[in-house]
Amino acid sequence: MTPNSPAPEPGLLGRFLQGLGLSPDGTALKAGGREHTYRALDLAARTLAGTLLARSPGADRVGVLAHRGERAYAGFLAGLYAGAAVVPLNPDYPAERTRAMIEAARVTVLVVDDAGEACLPALGDALDGVTVVGRETGEPLTRPVPVRPEDPAYIMFTSGSTGVPKGVPVSHGNVLHYLRCVQDHFGFGTDDVFSQTFNLTFDLAVFDMFAAWGCGASLVVVPPGAYTRLPAFLTRHRITVWFSVPAVVPLLRRSGALTAGAMPTLRHSLFCGEALLREDAASWQAAADGSAVHNLYGPTELTISCTLHRWDPALSPALCVNDVVPIGRPHPGLRVHLHRDGGEAAGTGELCVSGPQMVTGYLDPADDRGRYLSHGGERWYRTGDLVRTLPDGQLAYIGRLDHQVNVGGVRMELREIDQALRRCAGVDEAVTLVAGGVLRAYVTGAAANPAALREELGSILPRELIPRRIERLAAFPLNANGKVDRPALTRAATGEQPVAG
Repeated sequence: MTPNSPAPEPGLLGRFLQGLGLSPDGTALKAGGREHTYRALDLAARTLAGTLLARSPGADRVGVLAHRGERAYAGFLAGLYAGAAVVPLNPDYPAERTRAMIEAARVTVLVVDDAGEACLPALGDALDGVTVVGRETGEPLTRPVPVRPEDPAYIMFTSGSTGVPKGVPVSHGNVLHYLRCVQDHFGFGTDDVFSQTFNLTFDLAVFDMFAAWGCGASLVVVPPGAYTRLPAFLTRHRITVWFSVPAVVPLLRRSGALTAGAMPTLRHSLFCGEALLREDAASWQAAADGSAVHNLYGPTELTISCTLHRWDPALSPALCVNDVVPIGRPHPGLRVHLHRDGGEAAGTGELCVSGPQMVTGYLDPADDRGRYLSHGGERWYRTGDLVRTLPDGQLAYIGRLDHQVNVGGVRMELREIDQALRRCAGVDEAVTLVAGGVLRAYVTGAAANPAALREELGSILPRELIPRRIERLAAFPLNANGKVDRPALTRAATGEQPVAG
């Protein structure tokens, strides 16, 4: 590098380096009962980066096959130090899925912990030409490999809840714009303590890591066992920023954990990943009465989240549609277009978004077909979600376009039926779907009686919208990202396999 050349651009890694400068001896990570300072995590990441570059010079796709511990987080940072795109992988995923992700992302180096190493024999020829790093042997990297804003920072694979998973490369420019927006909005600081509820294969985990590390705050991994005593866990670790999927809320409510003022340390509570219901927002707000409750919305292709609504106990309930909290307004710099039948929709339409958080396309260009729209001289990402513009300009989530169905000549929105079921006596949650050409519904709630529910629905819905079969479950099955596993419910409804709650 010549004296007049620009300094190397660290990209997303720069967020961690900023935290390292602010709080070198502060706690960057708590995981598995251990604390790791910024200085220690940085050394682990640089040592790992030196190792992988020594063994695979020029590595550009670094897979991280590890559980949420120091190895996984150091591996993520090491990939960024090396100037590579990070590909998070989950040791608990079926080997077939992991093989497909490694091959689709063209992983060149694979960082593993003990759990990841145990997966290797089942990955077979997907590892041909892939360097596996299980133990550090190289010298620590002294400076990051420079990257450009358009280079991919990480590659996530969609959850598969609406089809075949697709690889989504998110650039440094995409994610840095997003992180600047959320930092400006929330004003996080070094005293904040963030929860980490998501697996690293879920892009919401990137928010937790780099929103925390960008301001020198702490990140606390929430183990599965903590949910049975979550208020005590939050208080013990002094967590101030909570982020999870909404499915956590009814589980805690049923267990009696959401008592008034039960979570006093929280100052921000964020939910994303699926629809946040009015009752869930209200009950969480009561338990975290010193916290601002936020509903975030956005697909992976728009970088973590693209809209936000802050719950207001006095005003928000009247804005809910089908009991769903509004998704709010777009983040600064993003533009929205409501699309219907080849043109601009008036009031209600498919949400399309453009701007600096929109990824340029999928790993496989064939997957771009039908997902992008050319309108008004711009390229827009089609979310596949139907939204409505509210009187105050915020957006209300109506439902997935592929959840609008036609049964017996009647077109219906499945979420409308879900809402009607939740109004019935004894029902906590409800999911309606079509299987074998007929409406079926699953509900939770100890007092929910299927026969009584069909009778009660008759006073709420037209006959055509009443599910032919309603089944009560102890709990809904969840996928790896904590969302309700609709494909599993569909398989159960068609008799392929029983439901595992």
